[in-house]
Amino acid sequence: MPLSIRLLAGALALAALPLHAAALPEQGRWITASGNLEVELAPCGDAWCGTVTKVLGNRSMSRPGQPLQAADSRPVLGMRLLTDLRPGADGKWQGRLYNRENGQTYDCELQLLAPDQLQVRPQGVAAMAGAQLWRRAAGETP
Repeated sequence: MPLSIRLLAGALALAALPLHAAALPEQGRWITASGNLEVELAPCGDAWCGTVTKVLGNRSMSRPGQPLQAADSRPVLGMRLLTDLRPGADGKWQGRLYNRENGQTYDCELQLLAPDQLQVRPQGVAAMAGAQLWRRAAGETP
């Protein structure tokens, strides 16, 4: 087989690899804005998800300083807070964000602001105004 055909076949094979074939800067463990949870961003199926890997606290974001009264009684460990994440424009990711405090799921956008800062922004939601800044978990390397 000529070299040009082998190179073309190799390039096509690489293009067909799933999104998660190579590690992305967003991959890894992140601490939520409230400091309550450690969430791991990783491939799941043909997209990416954010799954709770550690519970660090129980503070409400809507009532700062108060204990969180979750609308969802399911155990939080192992819960997927971010689902169907896919790369979008300008280095941003689009997906869905689950809010434990009210039991609702919202469209969201993620953007890596710095190697240790991930902006999580709910889309079109008055109840969850503003973006959250998540920090990379200790010991994680970008």
